[in-house]
Amino acid sequence: MDNLKPVASLKGIGDKTAKLFEKVGVRTLDDLLHYYPRGYDTFGEPQAIGELAEDETGAVEGYLKAGATGRHFGGVSIVTATVGDMTGKLRLVWYHMPYLKNTLKPGSHYIFRGRVVRKKNGLTMEQPQIYKPEVYAELMHRMQPIYAQTKGLGNRTITSAVEQALGVRVMERDYMPPALRKANELAEYNFAIEHIHFPLDQTDLLFARKRLVYDEFFLFLLAVRRLKEKRQDVKSGYVIRPGGLFEKLEGSLPYALTGAQKRTLKEVMADLGGGNVMNRLIQGDVGSGKTIIAVLALLAAAENGYQGAFMAPTEVLARQHFESVTELFAKNGIEKKAVLVTGSMTAKEKRLAYAAIASHEADIIIGTHALIQEKIVYDRLALVITDEQHRFGVSQRGMLGEKGELPHVLVMSATPIPRTLAIILYGDLDISVIDELPANRLPVKNCVVDTGYRDRAYRFIAGEAAKGHQTYVICPMVEESEMIEAENVLDYTKKLREKLPDLRIEYLHGKMKGKEKNRIMEEFASGAIQVLVSTTVIEVGVNVPNATVMMIENAERFGLAQLHQLRGRVGRGKDQSYCIMVNAGGQEKNARLEVLNKSNDGFFIASEDLRLRGPGDIFGLRQSGDLEFRLADIYTDALTLKQVSEDVDRLLSEDEDLKKPENAELARRLAGYLEAGSGGLSL
Repeated sequence: MDNLKPVASLKGIGDKTAKLFEKVGVRTLDDLLHYYPRGYDTFGEPQAIGELAEDETGAVEGYLKAGATGRHFGGVSIVTATVGDMTGKLRLVWYHMPYLKNTLKPGSHYIFRGRVVRKKNGLTMEQPQIYKPEVYAELMHRMQPIYAQTKGLGNRTITSAVEQALGVRVMERDYMPPALRKANELAEYNFAIEHIHFPLDQTDLLFARKRLVYDEFFLFLLAVRRLKEKRQDVKSGYVIRPGGLFEKLEGSLPYALTGAQKRTLKEVMADLGGGNVMNRLIQGDVGSGKTIIAVLALLAAAENGYQGAFMAPTEVLARQHFESVTELFAKNGIEKKAVLVTGSMTAKEKRLAYAAIASHEADIIIGTHALIQEKIVYDRLALVITDEQHRFGVSQRGMLGEKGELPHVLVMSATPIPRTLAIILYGDLDISVIDELPANRLPVKNCVVDTGYRDRAYRFIAGEAAKGHQTYVICPMVEESEMIEAENVLDYTKKLREKLPDLRIEYLHGKMKGKEKNRIMEEFASGAIQVLVSTTVIEVGVNVPNATVMMIENAERFGLAQLHQLRGRVGRGKDQSYCIMVNAGGQEKNARLEVLNKSNDGFFIASEDLRLRGPGDIFGLRQSGDLEFRLADIYTDALTLKQVSEDVDRLLSEDEDLKKPENAELARRLAGYLEAGSGGLSL
């Protein structure tokens, strides 16, 4: 099909640009069509200079009385010009664009659009875009897409490529049964794809988005329901009951389990010993003590002569789990062996680990998704535990099944999803909730501040470093964007190193190579790095009890549940911890952030977030990252999710195997979705 042609087949996209597209996950035209904007920019009427607001994007129309002047300063080329009207003057500045000196001639008439800041010599518009009035008139009031970008791949290039792709695409047959489309007032599929990129207005955008969100939930839930049918009441070949070592470890823990932990452990052990295959989700806030439940279950499996596997989302976390299990067993005289398997291990290390697993010298195997690679031969693998982002897909589950009988599966998540939504999303799993924090934890102290507080915050961070403590600083973006005004990791790290020259400050983001990420996280965990500037890649991070400060820039751009998870990275040790949320969004955004000030309960925060987020919030930074929907958000789109759940149940009750003629296209689409590993979604 033509939509699977490479992006390099488009005009103007050579090998270099195609490689940049690959960095953002776009290889084919189909990938590009589903590379949805992360926001939209609306071009308003040009304003009088006196009406421009500082620190906001504005547009002015004017004649240049004098032309532009150019100069070089410290190796940087700077072009400046001035426009004026009855209400004032505005200085225009461009960096690294020397050719503009010849373009902007005296008497030329343009509209300039950009961010306005106040400098010593008055109002300045930095790096404004330049439009002829007739071109600007066409763009006015239309919504322009803003895409996630990477260095060298700007918004204009992506927009132009998407426009081309829409022009040459092969139209897809709409697979949604007509009755469902009509009942839910859903847009036609091809229309939705075009209008999510280039909506005429907000109403048009919401109509397109509604269809695509519905589809994402619909295919996901269809796949989950199919999985549930296959899993229900499957007899297990592995009956696991607690033995002497299990009781010894539980009794010798240096702390008492909370009531919620005891209840959850009881539910897990009842499943393991009940004769059917366990499929259970443990939901619990960051730091609520899910890991010890996992370790006790793995020990019970080992004690019954079986193997257990524990899958973590990152190598650093896998290594940390491995070290803590090894230490815990050694301290308590438990002679059960754990081995580590990660992608970055040498060939020799892997060979030794594989041999130990195959011979059953290893009882517990801890690692990343490398655990399900075909080279590993297990000996009676009875229990698989997946931590955080790893829900097993159908194909992964099949791979484990081929290694022996179906193992028990335990999924752990720190995402505080309200129970009503969790039952829908994890319909194939039984749910346990750990809703208490250990008694010895000091609650994190929170404050919401504006950007004027930064210097005080930096002094506070230096003070904590002097006590031997560490700090996380979170920025919403990796690097500067031509369209989105928000702090970015690379520039922020540079700025912070200037402000705090005595501290070791490093950065971390998702585009770094795996080895480099692991090195940085390990050095931070060991205390060698005092301040880590990062994107939300650290949400599912290591346990660093020594980190006492979490500073979140542009906090107004994050969902509350996501902010709560970030905050959960601190407050894990015995010292008082702090969360500083810097709000650049004004008073209106402050009201939302105040919810975090009042509560440390993730489930309460998630439900408040659901209540407070209006339709205008749907294009902010995403929140429910653990399920990786491209567009849908389980919090904002909760009502759609509930509706889809009812529709899927009704559809399957009327046509369980999708054999009716009107569902033939849907059956074909679902098969493709499952084959592609759920279209990037983890089941």
